[in-house]
Amino acid sequence: MGRVSVRNVSRTFTKKENNSETEALKNVGFDVEDGEFVCLLGPSGCGKTTLLRIIAGLETLSSGEITMNRIPITGPDPKRGMVFQQYSLFPWRTVMDNITFGLEMQGIKKIEARIQVEKYIELVGLEQFKNSYPYELSGGMQQRAAIARGLANEPEVLLMDEPFGALDAQTRNILQDELLKIWEQKHVTFLFVTHSVDEAVFLSDRVVAMTSRPGRVKEIVDIDLPRPRCRTGPEANSLRDYILKLLEEERLER
Repeated sequence: MGRVSVRNVSRTFTKKENNSETEALKNVGFDVEDGEFVCLLGPSGCGKTTLLRIIAGLETLSSGEITMNRIPITGPDPKRGMVFQQYSLFPWRTVMDNITFGLEMQGIKKIEARIQVEKYIELVGLEQFKNSYPYELSGGMQQRAAIARGLANEPEVLLMDEPFGALDAQTRNILQDELLKIWEQKHVTFLFVTHSVDEAVFLSDRVVAMTSRPGRVKEIVDIDLPRPRCRTGPEANSLRDYILKLLEEERLER
């Protein structure tokens, strides 16, 4: 099970120096079904990352409720993995040791953890680099290691915050394809933040389009396209144009 429900979530930040308030999120609500791939898409500063961090249990909300499998989220949990935009790998640990880190923190012995993560290293295609250090890897390889680390705890939900945003277009397309293969194999629920409409249409079952700050749900768009998908097919182009118009409306209303 990996069902997430977001109900009337708001988040306000207060500056200590002058007590001024910034409303980042306002009455956000949607569901992510078990095994679904959902993308969060919206203008810069609309609260996408804040919302993802609240779902991860890394930040608190001001009002509303978020549940996973009907249990309120009150803090981090291995059932919810997180992959950040920055690779966040420990430079002093090898690929293998970076991926086993979360398991070791749960008290699993290092030898057992290494055995457990071998399949994830193979899944992301890093078998030949498992003893390499992050500085010896390309950006794409580092992000593969970060994805494997997120999967190693065998979460029910994997939260991804623009994981391919810093990569070149070719590497980004390759990793999108590989991510979909992982999703199909592992049956994990994905909630994926992106600024790219192309990426959202290619990856997701549904796109949650958000408004400008304070972030609210503007519209939820079903991406009813067969898989594997053609990036440039007429149906994909039509959906892409529709979502771009939603985002353009937000820009004009600011």
